[in-house]
Amino acid sequence: MIGTLVNAGAIVGAAGVGTLVGDRMPARVRRAMTDAVGLFVVVLGVGDALVTFGDELGDALGRGAVLVVLGSLVVGGALGGALDVEGRLARLGERLRRLAQRGAATDDAGRARFIEGFVLTSLIVLVGPLAILGPLREGLLGDWQLLAVKSLLDATVAVAFGGVYGVGVAFAAVPLLVWQGLFWLLAVGLGTVVPDLAVTALTAVGGVLVAGIGLRILEVRAVPVADLMPALLLAPVVTVLLA
Repeated sequence: MIGTLVNAGAIVGAAGVGTLVGDRMPARVRRAMTDAVGLFVVVLGVGDALVTFGDELGDALGRGAVLVVLGSLVVGGALGGALDVEGRLARLGERLRRLAQRGAATDDAGRARFIEGFVLTSLIVLVGPLAILGPLREGLLGDWQLLAVKSLLDATVAVAFGGVYGVGVAFAAVPLLVWQGLFWLLAVGLGTVVPDLAVTALTAVGGVLVAGIGLRILEVRAVPVADLMPALLLAPVVTVLLA
């Protein structure tokens, strides 16, 4: 689980740097940094989501590939909404804020900034193929190269967000340790290789979710991406069963 620990450490360290220098940056600079991340996240998500129309899923599922991805998102969103995943994540952020700022006076704006920074950063570092494939690969092969790459990407986001949202960004390392740790344990326990087709389905659904995060960062619409996260597990399973 070395890769996940490195990933978590990169987030905490980068968020700390961003928080320290954030107050020294003009608001327009912080806004520009956030917009840059948001635009990149949208493009990254769209690129992955287009796998839905690629040859690999098309050859295996035909025209049903689009329905599998869409159906997984719809059913996953229904499950996530019923379980209130987004709300639970926000409440976790509030509990962490209370622990981190115990005894310190915090106004409503500061509280909202902490929680938004925690939720947004958590979504970015948890959603996407690398957050699942990285720990799976390390658990199966002992290779954490994918997680090293992910650590660099997450650190870039954490620096930019730390300057805007503050210390709440660093606490995204908590759900990351749990999420990626579970997949690492799963890989160690199963000792099997994940089918390529499942990875492709995961990439397609993850791309849609990542694009939704980008829209949220850009303040186009507050898409409840966390509620859609069950689709990350549904799509690969359904794809393998139907192929």
